[in-house]
Amino acid sequence: MTDLRRAMTRELWDAVHSGSVVPSAFPAIGVRVVDRPELLPSRLPVREAALATVSTALLAAASFSEERGGSAPLTVTLDAGHVAAAVRSERYVRLGGAPAVSATFAPLSRFWPTADGWLRTHANYPWHRDALVRALGAGDEPESVARAIRELSGEQAEASIVGAGGIAAAVRSEREWHEHPQGRAVAGRRLVERTSIPGAQPRTRTAGDRPADGLRVLDLTRVIAGPVCTRYLGALGADVLRLDPPHRPEPDGTWDTVLGKRSAVLDARTREGLGQLHALLDEADALVHGYRPGALDAFGLTPDDLAERHPGLAVVALSAWGPTGPWGARRGFDSIVQAASGIAVVEGDEDRPGAMPCQLLDHGTGYLAAAAVLEALTAQSREGGTQVRELALARTAQWLLGQPRPEPSGPLPADVEQVDAWLRPVESPDGRLDVIAPVGAFDGRPLAWPHRVGAYGAAKPVW
Repeated sequence: MTDLRRAMTRELWDAVHSGSVVPSAFPAIGVRVVDRPELLPSRLPVREAALATVSTALLAAASFSEERGGSAPLTVTLDAGHVAAAVRSERYVRLGGAPAVSATFAPLSRFWPTADGWLRTHANYPWHRDALVRALGAGDEPESVARAIRELSGEQAEASIVGAGGIAAAVRSEREWHEHPQGRAVAGRRLVERTSIPGAQPRTRTAGDRPADGLRVLDLTRVIAGPVCTRYLGALGADVLRLDPPHRPEPDGTWDTVLGKRSAVLDARTREGLGQLHALLDEADALVHGYRPGALDAFGLTPDDLAERHPGLAVVALSAWGPTGPWGARRGFDSIVQAASGIAVVEGDEDRPGAMPCQLLDHGTGYLAAAAVLEALTAQSREGGTQVRELALARTAQWLLGQPRPEPSGPLPADVEQVDAWLRPVESPDGRLDVIAPVGAFDGRPLAWPHRVGAYGAAKPVW
């Protein structure tokens, strides 16, 4: 499938750079890949897509380094085994030699049979779990939830749970999603939406030892896709500051999402906190956020507000469903988008829906977003303006579903997880962590995390 991986990488490169005033040619250096075809078995080309998204981020980093006056890397290398571990990195974090967090979903995050099919729920956060059981009038035991859902159609359960502030999606086929109003809205958007708001002069950025050295990236992201983007920028040399609100803490076991960055707590609902947020943006090069479309508007973070108050930023926004359509403001996660978009049906069998061997929509969109940040910074240095990019998990799902698929040949082979070769130690306040190293190498020099990682929320919200 080497040719498919190369074609997918070229397609992603073109998607990231589409509409640029000064188009960037696909880098001639390419990516040298050590392939391992037995990894990430799937009915969709998951392995090739994972390699393509990571390759796009690496090529964007090489191109950005050259744009800043650095020498272009002679070689960009990648091992498919490392990529397979990296797109499942949340499973493998070890603290003192033991798993740092459970690799499973919460008990109420699963597929449930309905009166007419299946439903997928996400209840890892306590407030989403509470909304789920409240909507169903059920207890918080799986058996009680199962009885309540079994009495409803998939769409009835979906509407009830979402209406109560929970997260769920009826399992739909590809055809059903294509005919759904939100499916049509997603199909009408580009993989990477690009907007340039005039009014800012180009910023000059000199090269450093690593492609993103000297960059300041403000990180307002949570869970997986956004943190994958920003931690990768950290591995490339950026100073990444993650901010979280005090009233919505992350669950235990966030080590995988704070690698390569500093993590602070800031309450933008207060006057002082909002002032701190905008002071940070005054000195930032890029803002990456993963909140629902419109959720940050009240804080002066619309693209137009940012262009007026902080001209010259690169702004990359990630969401589940994109900003248009009836679900534009709806919450969502990788597993939920897989269920709604048809992926769960493709990956399942006659008895029940299934899932990809990794949360590729999250990880793949994260690496693609990292490439979009670097492209937006390149565009800003060439043409000025405030550069805005938008990506959505559902649009990545559509891209993946549109790719050629492996020829079916009976049951999928057993999954293979090669991990130990890619684990690296870092120090934390709780002791030694073993984590998956950042993926890829330039001129034979592997990327690496800083040797020490701070605890979630422990840093000060300052550059």
